[in-house]
Amino acid sequence: MKSENGRDDAKRRAGESAAELIEDGMVVGLGTGSTAAHAIQAIGRAVSEGMDVYGIPTSFQSRALAREVGIPLVTLDDALPDIAIDGADQVADGALVKGGGGAHAREKVVDAHAARFICVVDETKLADVLNHPIPLEVLPSAVSAVEDSLRERGGEPTLRAAERKDGPVITDNGNPVLDCDFGTIEDPDVLAASLSAIPGIVEHGIFAAMADEIHVGFSDRVDIRSV
Repeated sequence: MKSENGRDDAKRRAGESAAELIEDGMVVGLGTGSTAAHAIQAIGRAVSEGMDVYGIPTSFQSRALAREVGIPLVTLDDALPDIAIDGADQVADGALVKGGGGAHAREKVVDAHAARFICVVDETKLADVLNHPIPLEVLPSAVSAVEDSLRERGGEPTLRAAERKDGPVITDNGNPVLDCDFGTIEDPDVLAASLSAIPGIVEHGIFAAMADEIHVGFSDRVDIRSV
């Protein structure tokens, strides 16, 4: 099993590889999670050296880190991203599962509106086929009804519980998260469309046919895969 230090090195390599794509004058979507954080830190160093870059954060976490490293921030009302850099919980044949940090609704908006979306992961996130539980941000009043609809579609939903407070995880949008296990997902596009059709789901964590490149970090290199 890869050591934590080795895995962090792989994440850093992937994040820094994507950050090398940033050019002066760009607006950058700033993803959420530990691998995207390495990209944000690298962009911050470029800003400190004089690069003119603006960031659009996808979560409270990415906003706080961007401010810490000195990246000026804007919103989608101000500009669309030239590029978005974001992580994933699992990658298979270009399709992604995201939402482990509960930020997938905002991430999807920013990533989808970027001219280019670069996914950054370490090698442990690669799979032959998606089988990771799908995060679903759900309106609070619709949780029970959505759970029934998910079971009708063959899923096993679980309300995500907070670790250091009583009750569920609540997203930056003020909604709970369901993690739904569908087992092996042979056709992510079909499942994505089915989930999008359920009233009460704010957003699901399947990002199919969205990434333009996937930067996969290893302990000694980065593989760049066009999608």
